[in-house]
Amino acid sequence: MFNNIAPYYDFLNRFLSLGIDVSWRRKGIAKLKEIEPKSLLDVATGTADVALEAVKQLNPEKVVGIDISTKMLDVGREKIAKKNLSPIITLEEGDSENLPFPDNSFDAVTVAFGVRNFENLEKGMREMNRVLKPGGKIMILEFSSPTIFPFKQLYHFYFKNILPLIGRLTSKDPKAYRYLYESVQAFPNGKDFVSVMDKTGYKFNECVPLTLGICSIYTGKK
Repeated sequence: MFNNIAPYYDFLNRFLSLGIDVSWRRKGIAKLKEIEPKSLLDVATGTADVALEAVKQLNPEKVVGIDISTKMLDVGREKIAKKNLSPIITLEEGDSENLPFPDNSFDAVTVAFGVRNFENLEKGMREMNRVLKPGGKIMILEFSSPTIFPFKQLYHFYFKNILPLIGRLTSKDPKAYRYLYESVQAFPNGKDFVSVMDKTGYKFNECVPLTLGICSIYTGKK
């Protein structure tokens, strides 16, 4: 599915979120400034937007992005090459639940809109904890559900009806943006996801809602 929508992915992200997704990534990466990471792993990197933002804000020595979608990685590599950042950012095909890195490899780990796609959420969370160095920090961006009336109702109508229609017409994949709504509904957001972080070994876990609760930043440390 992600291979199918790869050519349209960046455009649809900006269009369907009215460009707000850019500020979400920027705010998420800013949460890592305190630890000044030199090495960073971006899980479910997609087209490398988070990896690129990390280099812009954090000036790390090394960023590795990993994803199972080869077509998304191809788009990401083109973007990285255009910015002459290939010596710093490398993208690899791989499974987030079986990361091909030794224990304690990275100062920071990021995931943007990817944890809800993990087949086994707790396994993926434990894997990211394994490759994180002691004292390292994780930053996760993920969709969540707003609670304020009537914004909650408008959001669900848009997410369930309008967004899949636009996505289907633009990306030519009838399943992709219907899946987006379904996966968000099934995901344990807010306090429920913080509990998952607690359970899988992270400490000092926090959730910061963005844009009336459409998206949340989750942070924790190893």
